[in-house]
Amino acid sequence: MEIKAGIQNVARELTVQTTLSAAEVEEALKAALADGGVLKLAGESGGTVLIPAAAIAYLDLGQEHARQVGFGSL
Repeated sequence: MEIKAGIQNVARELTVQTTLSAAEVEEALKAALADGGVLKLAGESGGTVLIPAAAIAYLDLGQEHARQVGFGSL
């Protein structure tokens, strides 16, 4: 799933591809906001993205399953 994060005082948004579900991302965000900590997202490529919860302006959660593009037999 693709997640776009808006960070306060930053002109560009951050895009992360993750294997987490929307519910898992939402729970991680709630926990980070509750304790004033850091939102930790595991990327599909094996990396980790850390965002200070206090700096998050918004999260845009994309589709859980990306649509396939191209030609194929039905």
